[in-house]
Amino acid sequence: MSPTSETAQGGRRLVIVESPAKAKTIKGYLGPGYVVEASVGHIRDLPNGAAEVPDEYTGEVRRLGVDVENDFEPIYVVNADKKAQVRKLKQLLAESDELFLATDEDREGEAIAWHLQEVLRPKVPVHRMVFHEITKDAIRAAVANPRELNQRMVDAQETRRILDRLYGYEVSPVLWKKVMPKLSAGRVQSVATRLVVERERERIAFRSAEYWDLTGTFATGRGVAGGSAATSLEGGGGRREGASDPSTFTARLSAVDGRRIAQGRDFGADGQLKSASGQTLHLDEANARALAAALADSAFAVRSVESKPYRRSPYAPFRTTTLQQEASRKLGFGAKATMQVAQKLYENGFITYMRTDSTTLSDTAVAAARAQVTQLYGADYLPEKPRTYAGKVKNAQEAHEAIRPSGDRFRTPAETGLTGDQFRLYELIWKRTVASQMKDATGNSVTVKIGGRASDGRDAEFSASGKTITFHGFMKAYVEGADDPNAELDDRERRLPQVTEGDALSADEMSVDGHATKPPARYTEASLVKELEEREIGRPSTYASIIGTILDRGYVFKKGTALVPSFLSFAVVNLLEKHFGRLVDYDFTARMEDDLDRIARGEAQSVPWLKRFYFGTQEGDDAAGAGAASDAGNGDGDHLGGLKELVTDLGAIDAREISSFPVGNDIKLRVGKYGPYIERGEKDAEGYQKGDIPDDLAPDELTVEYAEELLAKPSGDFELGADPVSGNQIVAKHGRYGPYVTEVLPEGTPKTGKNAVKPRTASLFKSMSLDTVTLDDALKLMSLPRVVGVDAEGVEITAQNGRYGPYLKKGTDSRSLTSEDQIFDITLEEALAIYAQPKQRGRAAAKPPLKELGTDPVSGSPVVVKDGRFGPYVTDGETNATLRTGDSVEDITPERGYELLAEKRAKGPAKKKTAKKSAAKKAPAKKAAATKKAAAKKTTAKKAPAKKAVAAKKAAAEE
Repeated sequence: MSPTSETAQGGRRLVIVESPAKAKTIKGYLGPGYVVEASVGHIRDLPNGAAEVPDEYTGEVRRLGVDVENDFEPIYVVNADKKAQVRKLKQLLAESDELFLATDEDREGEAIAWHLQEVLRPKVPVHRMVFHEITKDAIRAAVANPRELNQRMVDAQETRRILDRLYGYEVSPVLWKKVMPKLSAGRVQSVATRLVVERERERIAFRSAEYWDLTGTFATGRGVAGGSAATSLEGGGGRREGASDPSTFTARLSAVDGRRIAQGRDFGADGQLKSASGQTLHLDEANARALAAALADSAFAVRSVESKPYRRSPYAPFRTTTLQQEASRKLGFGAKATMQVAQKLYENGFITYMRTDSTTLSDTAVAAARAQVTQLYGADYLPEKPRTYAGKVKNAQEAHEAIRPSGDRFRTPAETGLTGDQFRLYELIWKRTVASQMKDATGNSVTVKIGGRASDGRDAEFSASGKTITFHGFMKAYVEGADDPNAELDDRERRLPQVTEGDALSADEMSVDGHATKPPARYTEASLVKELEEREIGRPSTYASIIGTILDRGYVFKKGTALVPSFLSFAVVNLLEKHFGRLVDYDFTARMEDDLDRIARGEAQSVPWLKRFYFGTQEGDDAAGAGAASDAGNGDGDHLGGLKELVTDLGAIDAREISSFPVGNDIKLRVGKYGPYIERGEKDAEGYQKGDIPDDLAPDELTVEYAEELLAKPSGDFELGADPVSGNQIVAKHGRYGPYVTEVLPEGTPKTGKNAVKPRTASLFKSMSLDTVTLDDALKLMSLPRVVGVDAEGVEITAQNGRYGPYLKKGTDSRSLTSEDQIFDITLEEALAIYAQPKQRGRAAAKPPLKELGTDPVSGSPVVVKDGRFGPYVTDGETNATLRTGDSVEDITPERGYELLAEKRAKGPAKKKTAKKSAAKKAPAKKAAATKKAAAKKTTAKKAPAKKAVAAKKAAAEE
């Protein structure tokens, strides 16, 4: 029976989903007897602070929001910004005959549905309505076939939430005390940060090795019909351009006198050969050039030709992590931007649910994909039987489907009407899904060995490999990208001439090539997601928010697309490894995820598991019921089994030691409360040196030589003399926002409270520097703003130095000055003359771009870097995106520029702040006070989304 025919019999059904966009789409598929309303995410959660905890709770319960002494009972509170929505839902429920909880079908969605049921306390029948795509048929089928709430999923999600709260609220304060205030630790974020830090440690320890080899260009002596050689093989990456049988090709030296020539893979991180045996020959430049000269006139012949069939099968349909990785490689999207765009596509009915571990396609989806293969590529590309893909993710939620176009007939990208990032991501998903049901690509791979004897008697062997694709199969629709920009893609052909064993070849050219081994590449968002998934750390659906958290917290910043750890993250990871070792141990974290999935399957119990994790193993505990990973220990002493004991015993943690790192030449890097710096010697001792570290310096770039340069620069406090009026010492300093001057207040001067005195402070002009600024300069700077005079109406005019340069101010009217010197030199007459001119409302002449990056793949417009009010930014003329910490005008790559624009587009346009407008309207003087209060409430309600954002960030930080 259809939903509309059911509603025709009378009755009213309330359907609750998470988002307004989802509600709007679903409402169009249901009949008039249905009311579809959004909860707008979670309506209830653990309190964000003690102020939200009900008064009856005290002590640890008030601090944690969890009663650890009473079976870890969570204290849930309705979010302040959701109280109005809860009242609305209760009112709608009171007018309804049935309730359908239609939140997402994953663990978090199940938890939201449970919280709705607990808070709304319905007295009417309640149904759990689930679907993985928002289409008319799927929604109506979900209404007709509801299920019960899955309490096991709810319990597992609640255990995760409590675990993350205990981890975050107990470990983070340790970081505040021992490293820096306002830091955060989390079950997955701390492990992800450790991965990035460990990769940087490998880069710091890395020593490059130089090695050389030869590349020969060989000719068969046969001409090519229609012109010259069709292709060459350079580093294994030639492209087919013309004739099918080239007459020349390149091959690389592979062995000399039977000893294999050393390549990059043969060297260790220490720059030495991994194997000291005589089977590998390490060529230096001199030997390589000597060998090339000895081979100049040698005769060469084909020694062997080995041909093998080539076959490549299609890639599985997308799951969450593979979509994030491929969107990063092909579209330049960050993980967060990918999920934001995918969310919009799902809510508007274009794709299936985007948080999934499964690569399974439903029978309907397989039929739709196979139909499009036949329609678009022909029957030759369709395999006899549908393809199935086994899930590779442990504990995958196989009830979900892979990410695919929605519906029983896939819309082609052109049919969707989508534009911009949504079009590009949908096209990626559509191509991947269709390709997954196509035939294998087939062809041949060939390896040719070429031999010759040098004039000095040495035997040299060269090797060339080729690949031809005779049937492209699924590659007609889709080819996967690669994390390595130099990697060869699957559809790349390398054609070699038709040769047989014994064929004579001539060497047209013998080039000598030098190489150097490179340190391991830094993680990108795509490769970090892949690493976390392969190590089975955390849930794939949370990776985007985890990466966003470590970026927002300053543990990691971006250089191009690379994730670079900050010096702060080195200190945090150092503390966690030494004193909370197993909490950031990769295997321990993966086992913890297994335990949580065991709880979801009913194989383990939540409370015993949490007790063991928090309090440690106690006599009489049932270890099997708790779970192996819950025995959280200390890396240096596993006798401390419980988290509570770990965070209580902090005496062994030396704050200075865990935040200090040797650089060399007696120089140490220290992470202080106000940021990293380097020093040599003891403070207050003779010869002590201190230097500031640039904010965007990657740790592996802090060499001994660079550290010496930083120490040689002016740093620290420069005493300029005493103020003749106050007698206070005036000093010049280098701060986070540049050089400045300030006065040193006498000891005992109150710094806080009502009687607090703030020292006078002023930034240096751009024309000044720390080593040249004088006492007179400092006193003049600290005297600003300077009163120029008053106008005819008695309004004071001042000259000031601001964030955007020097300016005049008269009341609320500001006018820019052309130079900093004018601040002290401009006369009243000159100031009045400036104010006599009409204020320019239009924009000034556009400044030339700082850098050109190329054409944006989305908008097709040129992307440039410009200098704006808030610093440099990238723009394509439609979208602007400010450069982040770690980005610089000099180093930013086109790919990074496109990524920043993609992230900005994914966020959508900034919401207009209507709250201020409401506040600005003044009620008539005679209006009743009650009216004013009502208006105030209305204004406050409009500000609620800001609180939601804060709450969301806090929740993300805990994981």
